[in-house]
Amino acid sequence: MDERGRLMDAGFTAEQDEIRRTLREVLRKRCGPAELRAAVDTAPGHDPALWTALAEQLGLPGLALPEAYGGVGCSVTELALACEETGRFLAPSPLLATAALAAPLLLALGTGAQRAELLPRIADGTLTAALAVPGTHLATALALTGDNDGDWAGGGRAGGVQARRVGDGWRLYGQADQVLDGHSAGLLLVAAHAGGFARSRTLLFLVRGDADGLVRARQTALDATRPRARVQLRDTEAELLGGEEADVLTALGRLGDSAAAVLAGEAVGAADQVLGLTVEYVRRREQFGRPVGSFQAVKHRLADVYVEVQAARSAAYYAAWAAAHGEQVGALALAQALEALRSASAEGIQLHGGIGFTWEHEAHLYFKRACGDELLFGPVHRLRAHAAGAAHLFESAEVTV
Repeated sequence: MDERGRLMDAGFTAEQDEIRRTLREVLRKRCGPAELRAAVDTAPGHDPALWTALAEQLGLPGLALPEAYGGVGCSVTELALACEETGRFLAPSPLLATAALAAPLLLALGTGAQRAELLPRIADGTLTAALAVPGTHLATALALTGDNDGDWAGGGRAGGVQARRVGDGWRLYGQADQVLDGHSAGLLLVAAHAGGFARSRTLLFLVRGDADGLVRARQTALDATRPRARVQLRDTEAELLGGEEADVLTALGRLGDSAAAVLAGEAVGAADQVLGLTVEYVRRREQFGRPVGSFQAVKHRLADVYVEVQAARSAAYYAAWAAAHGEQVGALALAQALEALRSASAEGIQLHGGIGFTWEHEAHLYFKRACGDELLFGPVHRLRAHAAGAAHLFESAEVTV
């Protein structure tokens, strides 16, 4: 039961179970530790053949897009469940950037012509897209850790990304430093400041991947499975997304909640996987003539992690359901899931002993994912603090004597 008295169905439909099962089988075969490390070392940072398979066989890019645009017609719930499986294997792909960040904005704000041209290509996987936010303000723009009042876009000051009307078109100037899959995306959705001081506003623009004046380069990141780029716009031609009256800040805020639900699902899948790897290892590893997992202290540590992961899973599932029903609890679920992933991966490194402390061991990949996502979308304490502030939890009431 949610806070409005509506009953939440905690079970999965046959279709949802099939999405998860099929995706897990594909990724288990094609995204093992060796394949993962090989993929992140390529120029795009992912395996294009795997992306094609995920698009053509499973329809993942269009999972949450309407059938009218070539999508599957599901909701954020199904996308979050699918991302639980991609998170389990840390599968590097443009799925988050394209399906969870860019496509919803195109659907919400795009003109009829823009949606008809771009969304079918996104749904079939032939076009990838990325959201470019000025500087390092992605979490703020998505209203996850602060109010997205638009100052992050430049606010008329130096810096950010500035948009200037030239004839019937627009030109962009500026830089974005944390663009997920921005180095390889065929389309960029760029948030920019327009209008000067008198009519200051934040708008979204479409920039084609081959546009003149667009300079982008993949950056070295803590989490190599989450490729990101620095994007520079040097008098770059752009097309306005929707119209000048579009309420971009509200759309970004709504997007932040649904994206957080998807990210929470990813983190839960990763936490569950690294916990399973650790449990399997302590069952086999012997010390003093008995399995390491038989020691009470080890059991207690893993039991604590198990409880944390299960709590995060419940929060993530509720957030995914709530996002499809207009509720906004994604940031809290994301905080819970990132904390669980950090705990599970840290204990995994510890309990694997000496081998766990080598960079070559896969436990480090999960720990880096936890830390990297906190840097991009958190940290955890700020996610919780902003959610608490938005709910007015700690406002002091006046006491009349």
